[in-house]
Amino acid sequence: MPDSSPPPSPNSPWENGWTPDTSRAPGTRRLYLAGALAVTTIVVCVTAIVVTDKQTDDTSRTKKADPTATAGADGPGLLSYASPSKQGTPTPDEHTSNSGSAKTPSATRSTAAAGHGSTPSAKAPSPSKSTSSHGSSSGSSGSSGSSSSTAWKSVRSVNYPDRYWQVSGDFVKLNPVSSAAARSAATFKVVKGLANSSCYSFTTANGSYLRHRNFILRAERNDGSPLFKQDATFCPRPSPYSGAVMLESVNYPGRFLRHQNFQLRLDRYQDSTLYRSDSSFRLVAGLN
Repeated sequence: MPDSSPPPSPNSPWENGWTPDTSRAPGTRRLYLAGALAVTTIVVCVTAIVVTDKQTDDTSRTKKADPTATAGADGPGLLSYASPSKQGTPTPDEHTSNSGSAKTPSATRSTAAAGHGSTPSAKAPSPSKSTSSHGSSSGSSGSSGSSSSTAWKSVRSVNYPDRYWQVSGDFVKLNPVSSAAARSAATFKVVKGLANSSCYSFTTANGSYLRHRNFILRAERNDGSPLFKQDATFCPRPSPYSGAVMLESVNYPGRFLRHQNFQLRLDRYQDSTLYRSDSSFRLVAGLN
C-alpha cells in the first residue's frame, strides 16, 4: 500500500529534525569559486606579461651586442627584410676591374667574329708620330711606298708569305698567285686616303676601291658618299714585324684589316700573337 503521508512543511523544519545553516550567507560557495577563478586568471596574465617582457629585453640586448642580427629574430608573425649580402652585388670598383680589360675605342662598338678564340687586347697600336707620308710607320722602304703619292703595290701576308691580297669576285681574299690574271688581281694602286690624306686607299686596275662593308673587305665603285670614303680609308700603324704595317679603319678606330680563313675582314684588335700576325702585311712591289 503506497505511503500517502504528506511531505514535511518547509516552514516547519523542526517538525522533521532539519535546521538551516545560518553561519554563512547564501551563495558564498559560488562566490569563493568565482573569486578563485578570477585570481587564477590574473596570475596567468601577469606571468605571460612578465615572460614576454623578458624575451623582448633579451632580444634588444642581443641586437645591441650584435648589430648584424637580422630583423627576423623579433619573433614569428612579423615580416622582415634581411640585410643585403656583402658579396651579392658587385661594388663600383669590381665593375671597373671587370671592364678594365677593354680600353680600345672599339670596345663600345658591335663585335665582329673574334677569330681563332683569342681575347680582346687592352691596347691597340697607337698612331705613328709621322703619318703624313705613306709607310712612315713601318720604318721600311720595302713597305712604305713613300717614293710617290701613288704607287702600284701588292700586299703580302706576314704569316703566309706566299699569299697576297687578291680580288676574287667582289671580295678580297688571301690567295697564292700562280697566273698572270692572279697577279693582276693582286696588284693595287696605293693612293692618299679618300677620307684622310695621311692614310691609304687602294684602287684596282679597273678603278674600283677596296672598302669594308659589314666588316668584310670588298672591291666596289666609288659612289662619292662620305661613308664610302671612310670605308675605303685605312691608316698604317706600327707592326711588331719588320717591314710590315697594320691597317686601321678610319671610321672604326681599334679595328684592323686581318685575314681569317683567308678572307680579308675588319676585326677588333686582340692582344694575341695570332691576331697580330694575321693583321700584319708588307706592301711590296706590284706583281703585275
